[in-house]
Amino acid sequence: MATRGAGGRAKPPKAATRPRVTDETPERQVMTGLAKLGLALKSSAWRAAGPRGVTPTQAQILALLRAEDAPMRLSAIADGLGVTPPTASDAVSALVAKRLVIKARARQDARAIGVRLTAAGRRLADEAAGWPDALLKVVADLTPAEQGALLKGLVKLIRGLQVRGEIPVARMCVTCRYFRAGVHAEPEAPHHCGFVDAPLGDRTLRLECGDHEMAERAEQDEVWRRFTGA
Repeated sequence: MATRGAGGRAKPPKAATRPRVTDETPERQVMTGLAKLGLALKSSAWRAAGPRGVTPTQAQILALLRAEDAPMRLSAIADGLGVTPPTASDAVSALVAKRLVIKARARQDARAIGVRLTAAGRRLADEAAGWPDALLKVVADLTPAEQGALLKGLVKLIRGLQVRGEIPVARMCVTCRYFRAGVHAEPEAPHHCGFVDAPLGDRTLRLECGDHEMAERAEQDEVWRRFTGA
């Protein structure tokens, strides 16, 4: 209903406030969400690495060497982190100076230099291996179905980036010769791991497995077709 102001003139009613509808596509909304998660991870990495006297990149190298549990060549470290060889070389040199890693010639090839953890480097890698508690708690708050859907979505994103050469190849279940997709009737565990001879569900998929053995490309494509239902 219109109201009257000074002089008795009627004031027009205020227009109803309408909720703003975003014109962002779902793809861009997902990327916005991933960017926010990336900022949270980067911030946590800096907070965790700083008191230990290493940068996030140096901490990643320690974690990579810890997971590999064997000397790695500089080129393999660069590939594993998705950084340039000069960046990896600078970070390794800093770790050598801090006596957290050492360089040694490989027994099989005297021309090859391998990088491995010192005892101090292994202890630091073990300390820094865990994820921030806050991030673990929010993931734990998701329902089992949400965790499985999120993990399956991450597998698809990572594989898509790998196929395009945007990130290093991860040792995921879906590229392993032991993995069989959709071979069980049980909805909670439709996949199978031949290495441990046990069913797998989407919530138990591995994105980085030490027992991974790369399958042939044709086999990968068939597994992927079954995994995605394409």
